[in-house]
Amino acid sequence: MSNITISNLRKIYGPVAAVNDFSVEIPSASVFGLLGPNGAGKTTTFKCMLGLARPTSGAILYDGKPLVPETLQRIAYVPERSVLYDWMTVEEHVEMNRRAYTAFSRERAFELLNTFDIGRRRRVRVLSKGMKTAVMVALAFAQNAEILVLDEPTGGLDPINQRHVLSLMINEAAKGNSVVFSSHQIGQVERAAEQIAVMDHGRLVLQGLVDDLKGDRKIVEGIFADVHFVLDGIAGDPRVARVDRSERIVRLLVTGGADDIASRLAAAGATGVRVVDLNLEDIFLYAVSPATATADVVVKENPS
Repeated sequence: MSNITISNLRKIYGPVAAVNDFSVEIPSASVFGLLGPNGAGKTTTFKCMLGLARPTSGAILYDGKPLVPETLQRIAYVPERSVLYDWMTVEEHVEMNRRAYTAFSRERAFELLNTFDIGRRRRVRVLSKGMKTAVMVALAFAQNAEILVLDEPTGGLDPINQRHVLSLMINEAAKGNSVVFSSHQIGQVERAAEQIAVMDHGRLVLQGLVDDLKGDRKIVEGIFADVHFVLDGIAGDPRVARVDRSERIVRLLVTGGADDIASRLAAAGATGVRVVDLNLEDIFLYAVSPATATADVVVKENPS
């Protein structure tokens, strides 16, 4: 079992901070999802975790100890882009990994390749993007590693094989191993991950247990009789994270006490007041791109 601690990680490329003061605790025996838009710093974070990029500052610890060459025997990695050799067959990749990793299971690799319906004698050059991803996933899970770092591990896969990968991740956590993965398919993260962290422009903007984030965050919506309505101090409530106004409609993103906020909104004169549950995609959009989280024009309400 391995606990991963990332503390104040910073990685600078020229004038750009790809990762900026990023801190997160990844518990053992869990599936941890790392979310963010393109360029948010997810892949750079993974590279720093694996020693493929040297952090500008900060620390990454495995069970309280820094990464050393021996640690890499305990880590399996699926990069976003294929690192397979086009001229080699799938079976030759299995043999290469068997020689490189002491706990690698040849039988497990071929079992997974059969699940993905990939012939062992096929050369990598003839495989589709999704097939290459499947081969890398099979090799990683056959490594019997304590930690799996998976960067877009379902890229190019069809829905059936995407579900296979999610099941593999959940099973690894059940066995006591740690799985850290990124995905642009937020529904997949919602199904598989117990905890998430959301990055934007290299910084941590949201983290927590998926169930807690979904349970606490709600939208409270109401309709006023006139466009010049007053919220009677509701916008200043610390539980109200955001106020979206469009004509006579107001939508409040709240982080707790949704029923109480709804009652206050009704008392202020709103009709049709309702509390709307958010899925993980809604929560993600409010964290990284509030303007696209609602179809309406957004105006921030000053506390009344």
